[in-house]
Amino acid sequence: MPRYFTLEEANAALEDIRPWMDEIQSIREELIRRGPEIWPVVAQAVGNGGSHTASLVALEFERLDVLVHLIQETGAHLKDLNLGLLDFPAWRGGREVYLCWQHGEGEIAYWHEIEAGYAGRQPIETF
Repeated sequence: MPRYFTLEEANAALEDIRPWMDEIQSIREELIRRGPEIWPVVAQAVGNGGSHTASLVALEFERLDVLVHLIQETGAHLKDLNLGLLDFPAWRGGREVYLCWQHGEGEIAYWHEIEAGYAGRQPIETF
């Protein structure tokens, strides 16, 4: 059964989530930066059993996996790793909606209907 958040609970959960998302974005940026160096090594490692660089990359992906699971365990939904986009299930007027947060934002400032997605974000003042 999904967890539902009040605005206050979702903002409180961000206190734990924010450093995890910071680390996810840092790992993501490093992997992208090192992409031209990493992908040939990974391709070669698959064929010959490994390399030091491939082992380091695997550790980064393992850490990403741990961080994603930590976020999911809070009840938040990680919607887009590249944007650092999270949705927190909530109730509004008897229907399920999402409180929406993106990496780099302060407190939750938006919400949206489930079907509307990110493009349908509305100011939290209308929540």
